[in-house]
Amino acid sequence: MHRYLFALLIAASLLVKHAQAADERTDLITQVMQAETAFAKTMEARDHKAFTEFLAEETIFFSGKKVLHGKQEVAAAWKRFYDTPAAPFSWTPETVEVLNSGKLALSSGPVRDPQGKLLATFTSIWRQESPGVWRIIFDKGNDACECAKP
Repeated sequence: MHRYLFALLIAASLLVKHAQAADERTDLITQVMQAETAFAKTMEARDHKAFTEFLAEETIFFSGKKVLHGKQEVAAAWKRFYDTPAAPFSWTPETVEVLNSGKLALSSGPVRDPQGKLLATFTSIWRQESPGVWRIIFDKGNDACECAKP
């Protein structure tokens, strides 16, 4: 009887621990979704300074065939997208996944022109730099494909 009770207590403890881990992961996914959404709103708000706050110092952006290294280079290259009165494009996160360690996350979703036409998709890798503070370490866009799906 004692063995059965002991095994039941261990199983219950593991279930509680698993539920807590799942809750923590859900919270982290929400944090990254909110960070990506706020990052995207910098384009809509035409706020280049706010855009740069989401970049890690060692960030890498793939910009066409060119690779941009570091916060300064990315900020300088993206300044032109913020200089016009209207945003040239927008993006929205659709998918977010976080490693079990809670240190890195991936976000991805569509990039659209001002009329809403799909231009591309983006993929960003985020790093948690301190509790609740996420910054982009890698970003890459891919042109939209009009490919027939099997």
